Amino acid sequence: MNRHLVVITGLSGSGKSTGARVLEDHGFFVIDNLPLVMLPDFLERTDRGYDRVAAVVDARSAEFLGNFSEMFEQVRKEGHRVDILFFEASDQDLVRRYSETRRRHPLVQTEGIIAAIQRERELMGGLRRVATVVLDSSGTNVHQLRRRVLVAMFGPDSDTEKMKIQVVSFGFRYGLPLEADLVFDVRFLNNPHFVEALRPLSGLDSQVSEFVLGQPDCQVFVEKLRDILKFLIPRFNQEGKANLTVALGCTGGRHRSVALAQNLQAHILGSGYLVDVLHRDIGCSGT
Repeated sequence: MNRHLVVITGLSGSGKSTGARVLEDHGFFVIDNLPLVMLPDFLERTDRGYDRVAAVVDARSAEFLGNFSEMFEQVRKEGHRVDILFFEASDQDLVRRYSETRRRHPLVQTEGIIAAIQRERELMGGLRRVATVVLDSSGTNVHQLRRRVLVAMFGPDSDTEKMKIQVVSFGFRYGLPLEADLVFDVRFLNNPHFVEALRPLSGLDSQVSEFVLGQPDCQVFVEKLRDILKFLIPRFNQEGKANLTVALGCTGGRHRSVALAQNLQAHILGSGYLVDVLHRDIGCSGT
């Protein structure tokens, strides 16, 4: 099985963790602090279900860097795609970041942080020379760096830059969805459960959907909900959020919330964002 391997490496404090999170958010299996000599074995033993894997390699495993050029060549000969994503930053930015976080540079001994940074530059210089992509994170915040990683790895026109949106219907009697970012309570709407012909149906059935969406209060609610999401979604996307979960709840999660979630999904689909829907409690009995 041919895989896409990304080696995330570079200077300590320059953004490797951000790069790893970005790739993990987009389907990569990521392992931290992997000695390069273990790379072929890592690929061999990793679950075959992962066709995209990433390994963070840094100065903590310097003694295990080995002959990385031969290592990468071996992996490529086995049919795998290899990208090397190298992060760096100015001395000034690195010193400031360590000062702000009060963390200790992994190579600091008695000579101070500037000397440790210079020693790390020399140590990692070989990997920088063979890097597929070099990202200088000087003067960037985490959201700007995240977007630069996305563009570098997936291209400027890739859908991976777009936030993933999940619309979830649920029943309050079964608890709030733990992953929800925005929660809307639709229990103020008339309940199809109390209409004998609609009770055995769900919000996926046209009769229930028409009953719920046809209510004047529901029409006003849908309009206002669309307005607030039209305002919020681009701003969450611009802020760098990878996933947004919008939850709609009724009593049992079978009728009102389901019909509204279906309606909302169809609306968001037309806005260009990647969206799916989950009806968490549709199979449960209740009002």
